[in-house]
Amino acid sequence: MASKSKYKYLVFAVIGIAAASGAAWWLQKPVQPQQRAEAGAGGAGAGAGASAGGATPAGAGRPVAVETVTVRQMALRDDAEAVGSLRSRQSVMLRPEVGGRITQLNFRDGQRVRRGQVLVQLDDQLPRAQIQQSQAELSIARANHKRNQELVAQGFISQRSVDESAANLEVAQAKLSLAQATAQRLKILAPFDGIAGIRGVNVGDYLKDGADIVNIEDLDAVYVDFRLPERLQGKVRPGQTAQVTFDALPGARYAAVVQAISPQIDADGRAIAVRGCIDNRRLQLRPGMFARVTTVFSERSDALVVPEEAIVPDGTSPYVLKVVEGKEPSSKVTRRTPVKLGVRSPGWVEVVDGLSAGDLVVTAGQQRIRKDGTEVRVVELGKQGNGGAAAAATRLAPGASGAAIGAGQKAAPVADVPAQSTSAASASASASPSPAAAPSGASVMAARSETDPLPGPNPCQLAGTSSRSTPTGSRPPV
Repeated sequence: MASKSKYKYLVFAVIGIAAASGAAWWLQKPVQPQQRAEAGAGGAGAGAGASAGGATPAGAGRPVAVETVTVRQMALRDDAEAVGSLRSRQSVMLRPEVGGRITQLNFRDGQRVRRGQVLVQLDDQLPRAQIQQSQAELSIARANHKRNQELVAQGFISQRSVDESAANLEVAQAKLSLAQATAQRLKILAPFDGIAGIRGVNVGDYLKDGADIVNIEDLDAVYVDFRLPERLQGKVRPGQTAQVTFDALPGARYAAVVQAISPQIDADGRAIAVRGCIDNRRLQLRPGMFARVTTVFSERSDALVVPEEAIVPDGTSPYVLKVVEGKEPSSKVTRRTPVKLGVRSPGWVEVVDGLSAGDLVVTAGQQRIRKDGTEVRVVELGKQGNGGAAAAATRLAPGASGAAIGAGQKAAPVADVPAQSTSAASASASASPSPAAAPSGASVMAARSETDPLPGPNPCQLAGTSSRSTPTGSRPPV
């Protein structure tokens, strides 16, 4: 009896569920098309009402708001950055050619010495005695040869005796020359003008041949040796200007002239070795210092530049949106203009081809422009005018005032960002609304690096550099 009741309840539950499902399906099926029909009718009515009233939906047909900037001209410098080390123009470690005991030291540590000055004298008593002996033998040989010449003229001796006396005279002369050369090697002379280092010997020390005595450094001019990538071998050439800074001398900038380029490329690093010359007559640089070198390849005073945000990347064919006059009076539309890019400076990109000075390009709002010829409305940001240009100038100004000596004036070509760079020497001056707002990079450089040139010939000119390529003395303030 209980099982029958259970069976009845299960049947009634299944029937109830099926009935509820069928009712739900029946109720929902006619509602969907009806709602779609009503919605379509409402939309059509709204559209008809709008057409009848002549109203336009919100957002349709309005000009797109964009920010623009004018293409301008700047002074750009194509250069490359590298690191290097300083070397003396001439450097030597004095060593004796023969052994001996030191009897005199004619210099002090760190003293300037002159070429030919006797710096170290070794004990020369034995060579001097040999010189005296050789002089005596030479005197006897000369007298015998003269006497034999007189006797052979009178026929008392043979010609063979004269020849033997002549040979003895030459031997005596050779012995004297040998003794003098041996004595001369006991005097160690300065090979060139320079500054003596710190000696490691004292009077009375016995030196073997080849022992270190003291180093001599010619510091009137120093060489900076650095390396550049092999792809720049066609750009670098002797006579180019390089700017050198040192971590040990913050704020100081030195001018160097490229003097030599290695004819061989290093197979390990695929780099070419370059040597520059720096006037160091103030003796503020020392060999071995770490240097940061910026080699200048070319300078252009009329390069066309636009802000970086104006460039729209499109694979290998970047373009800009130039704003031109539309068909309607006082209307402005966009025109897609492919451009060829050059080098970069902080916030700016050089345009080699595609634009002219004074053209108006879009710097913000490109994503809202779907097709060419879109009508736009130029947004003026406060009193800045050409919003993109003012914003870019504001960004560039700190680079000119604070980082003009360092990374603020460095930039790279589009394809060679890590190795090659460009410096916008007057980017701040052309972008700043007033001179007081952001001093130009050139003025900052002049204030921090240039000093009055020293009198007398420049040692870098004496090393083979023409006066046209030789930089002025660049030293930190004393």
